[in-house]
Amino acid sequence: MSPRRNRPRGGESHDERPGPASGRYGGGGDTESWQGEEWSVRPVSGASAQGKRYRCPGCDQEIPSGVPHLVTWPEFGGIDDRRHWHKACWNAKDRRTTRVQRSRNAPRH
Repeated sequence: MSPRRNRPRGGESHDERPGPASGRYGGGGDTESWQGEEWSVRPVSGASAQGKRYRCPGCDQEIPSGVPHLVTWPEFGGIDDRRHWHKACWNAKDRRTTRVQRSRNAPRH
């Protein structure tokens, strides 16, 4: 008996329907409503961004390279409107205050 094959064989695809956000910035995500706008939300593994660090707008903490997180952008926004969020921060965005308090010497990235 041969071992079980977990990957589809070449040429076979179980689902070729594009997701809701597949047309912009690589796809693979969902669309959510927030602050009266539609936002595209895409999970990223963080593995492809080696050496890059992002600052989460939800908690104002750094997202180190290699850490899975979410990339979000408004439906009618441009590429400069993309933001990288911790998944927990995105899920708690409605429970957070509108203004993040920083210490006097904290960098504004």
